[in-house]
Amino acid sequence: MPLTQQQRPLYEVKAGLFKGLSHPFRIRILELLASEPELSVAVLQDETGLEASHLSQHLAVLRRHRLVASERRASHVYYRLADPRVADLLAVARALLLDMLRSDGARLADADDLPALPGAPR
Repeated sequence: MPLTQQQRPLYEVKAGLFKGLSHPFRIRILELLASEPELSVAVLQDETGLEASHLSQHLAVLRRHRLVASERRASHVYYRLADPRVADLLAVARALLLDMLRSDGARLADADDLPALPGAPR
């Protein structure tokens, strides 16, 4: 059944959500934000090792797709998850990843090195 004119925009928004999740550094940024109420750009830069310009680009994509929200306080910018359910989504994705990796023992061992994620199995 093809998409109707009314359905198409909804699927485009949904695809945008997944586009926001489609880069390893953006997922890592979201995982970091899931573990704290908010983090400064400086902390995100330290934790990811990204250059400021690259981090800024990733944060812009996450903002555009409404996955994160930002707030400027004096000369610092702080980020937080735009919706707490993003953390739930990350936990479900982690559980799915671990299930997929269980069939590949070598990669499952690599998963032990992933940073802790609230609500996700180890």
